[in-house]
Amino acid sequence: MSILKTYARLWVDELDRALPLLQELTGAPADLRLSFESIELAAIGDFLVIAGPAEERAKYAHASATVVVANLDDLEATLKANGASITTPNTAGPTGRFLYARHADGAEVEYVEWNPELVQRLIR
Repeated sequence: MSILKTYARLWVDELDRALPLLQELTGAPADLRLSFESIELAAIGDFLVIAGPAEERAKYAHASATVVVANLDDLEATLKANGASITTPNTAGPTGRFLYARHADGAEVEYVEWNPELVQRLIR
């Protein structure tokens, strides 16, 4: 099992207001931009920018990071073997599959297995 990329989460009110500064800081445009339920997301550099109304963002604020992995099934087995609990089960999403897990130490993380096209395009 391997971690392909880790994103720090940034919580903002409006994606279009946040991206210009991040583009200048990272020297690159957003790699990925999409909507999911009532929020908008953009991946830029090592940031996952999450925008939308505060009450909608709060639904996802329990996770401290988003981690892209090569194989979500293997990861889930490793998490469970090490005392983690799955707080959101393996679910299909716009970029592939994801789950949320609370580690035995209390940290909660979103783990994502991207579809092959995204891995090929975005993992360097």
